[in-house]
Amino acid sequence: MYAIIQTGGKQFTVKTGDIIEVEKLAVEAGQETVFGEVLAIGGDDGKLTTGAPFVAGAEVKGKVLDQFRAKKVIAFKMKRRKGYRRTHGHRQNMTRVEIGEIKG
Repeated sequence: MYAIIQTGGKQFTVKTGDIIEVEKLAVEAGQETVFGEVLAIGGDDGKLTTGAPFVAGAEVKGKVLDQFRAKKVIAFKMKRRKGYRRTHGHRQNMTRVEIGEIKG
């Protein structure tokens, strides 16, 4: 069984046992979290249940493994022959989650 969930403005296809990295959740490491925005649930028999926009009563439970910061992204601006150069870096706060139970 798998599910398509939405968190942090992004969509993830998950199944039990998967480890995903999502934008920071306000949950401590070792605690449980519940994803209530389930867009679709698919079974092993090929049946797919979609929501409009979310599947009613469906939820995905996960365990927060740790909080970390992603790899640095560099934004570099330059105008040729003018001596204009600007460098700006950004590291996004992320949460690593292990998917547990999928209810649908």
